[in-house]
Amino acid sequence: MKQRAISATIFVIAMLGGVFGGATAFYVLFALITAGCLWELMGLLFAAEGNHLRLRKVLGATLGVLPFLVYGSQQFDLPFQPYLFVANMTDSVSPILLAILLLVLLVFMLFILELFLHSDRPFVNIGHYLLGVVYVGVPFALLVAISCGDDGYVPMRVFGLLLLTWTNDTMAYFVGSKIGKHPFFSRISPKKTWEGTLGGMAFTFLAAWLLARWVPEFSTGSWLLLAGCVAVFGTLGDLVESMFKRSIQIKDSGSLMPGHGGLLDRFDSFIFVLPFAWLALLLCTGGF
Repeated sequence: MKQRAISATIFVIAMLGGVFGGATAFYVLFALITAGCLWELMGLLFAAEGNHLRLRKVLGATLGVLPFLVYGSQQFDLPFQPYLFVANMTDSVSPILLAILLLVLLVFMLFILELFLHSDRPFVNIGHYLLGVVYVGVPFALLVAISCGDDGYVPMRVFGLLLLTWTNDTMAYFVGSKIGKHPFFSRISPKKTWEGTLGGMAFTFLAAWLLARWVPEFSTGSWLLLAGCVAVFGTLGDLVESMFKRSIQIKDSGSLMPGHGGLLDRFDSFIFVLPFAWLALLLCTGGF
C-alpha cells in the first residue's frame, strides 16, 4: 500500500508539473508518455515473436512517437522542429501530404528490415508497428491540437480532459465497489457493473459542469460534450485494453508504476477518448 501511494504521488506531481509547466514541459512529458506506452505495447505485441525483441520495441516506439514529435514541435514552435526540415525539402508538396509520403517510406523500410530479421510472420509484425502508430501515436498527436488555443498552449484544456477521464475511472470503480450488482461486460471485465458505469458517467458530467464554471477555455456545451466522449469512449477504451490483455493472458501492461501497472494501464481510457474528443470539438463547436 505504501509503495502504491508513493508511486501515485510521484505520478501526480510529474503530471501537474508537465501540464502546467508550459508548452515545452508538456511536450517533453507527453513525448515520454507516448514513447513509454509504445514501448510497453510493442513488448506485449512482439513477446510471442522472441526474435530481436529489443530492436522491434525500439523501432515500434520510434515510429509511433513520430506523429507527436513532429506535430508538437511545429505547433509549439520549438527549437527542434523536424517539421521544418521536411517542409524545406520541397515547396511543391503540402506538408501533410509530404508527412504521409514519408510515413509510407518508413513502412516500406520496415518491409525491407523484415527480410533480414528471419521472422516467420513478417506481415503480422508490420501490422504491430502500424497498430502502435494508430492506437497510441496519432491520439497523443491529436492532444496537441486540443491543447492549443488562439494564444498558444492552454494547460487547463489538457488538465480538464485528464480530470474528466480520471473522474470517470475513479468514480466508476468507487460506485461499483459500493453498490454494484449487475455486470456490465462480464465477458471482458467481470468486475465492471452497470451501477459503477452509470455512477462514473454521472460524476463525469458533474465535473464537466464545474469545469465550465471555473475554466473558461471551453464553453459549457464543449465541456459537457467532452464529458460525453469520456463517459462513452473512456469506458470502451478500458474494455478494449482489458480485451487485449485477456487475449495474451496478462494482468498489467508493465511494472513502471508499482501497484498501478504500466503507463498503458494508466492511459488506456485517455488514449481512446482523444480521437473522439478531437472530432467532437471540430464538428460540433467549429474548432478548438
